[in-house]
Amino acid sequence: MDRSSMDSHHHPSQPLVAHGERPREGGTDRKITEVAVGVLVKPDGAFLLTSRPEGKVYAGYWEFPGGKFEAGETAVQALGRELEEEIGIRIAGAEPWRTEVVDYPHALVRLHFCKVTRWAGQLQMREGQSYRWQQLPVDVHPVLPGALPVLQWIADERHWLGGTTLEPLDPATGTRR
Repeated sequence: MDRSSMDSHHHPSQPLVAHGERPREGGTDRKITEVAVGVLVKPDGAFLLTSRPEGKVYAGYWEFPGGKFEAGETAVQALGRELEEEIGIRIAGAEPWRTEVVDYPHALVRLHFCKVTRWAGQLQMREGQSYRWQQLPVDVHPVLPGALPVLQWIADERHWLGGTTLEPLDPATGTRR
């Protein structure tokens, strides 16, 4: 997915609008859903992306793993619980990194991104999702709109001057579009 499906005038103080042409569920007075998101990074710099499982909104889109806060949880606590439930690992080193509000058609979410550099256990995709360790530019498609800013943050930190995503392969020609 490219940025054309998002608000092209995104400013950090304003929500990132995903698929702005679609109606918003719940109208203009929607409650923000708090979501913890893990940016798992291996020593070689590769980061983990997982696909959203069938039956969920945006099924098949690639994202950084995580999930909703439960009452009283911090971002790191919520992330620890969600990563154990969804991908079978226990985080051993995580720190809050950045926050981004994303206005999706189905929900208004505040994404609390945490960098995770140490964990225990082997990856187990417990919800039927797929996973890929990626470097820039990522070669999985489509990427969830809320993950696109993270790819840019990673690029900025690494002084990466290229694009953050590769165009998908054209099935007819086997070349990038």
